[in-house]
Amino acid sequence: MVATLPLASRAYNLGQITRIPPGEGRTFQIGHDAVAVFQTRGGEVFATQAWCPHEAAPLAEGMIGAGKLVCPIHACRFDLATGQPERNGGRPLKTYPVCLDEMGDILLYLDDRRFSGLAAG
Repeated sequence: MVATLPLASRAYNLGQITRIPPGEGRTFQIGHDAVAVFQTRGGEVFATQAWCPHEAAPLAEGMIGAGKLVCPIHACRFDLATGQPERNGGRPLKTYPVCLDEMGDILLYLDDRRFSGLAAG
């Protein structure tokens, strides 16, 4: 996956992809913000904001499939790649560039002007 990176982006190594079972997500704390990282059953990796914009539900606990993320509280569906809600009227999710390196580590790219520090959640 080729991602367009923010001008002042920084790569954060979140560890091995084996930390996230296929078909699930995990939340990582980056500075004062949380990011949800998902691994699809097909091995693709996506990153979004950690909390649903509608109910503030923990999105890493949602179901994923067919390129969609389902909020665990109100079942709103979002496109994992774009963050767009399936139905009009909802607010989109913020998405972040993410990939795996040759060793299987998750590399998350964030605008360095907004984030500092790293802790896994």
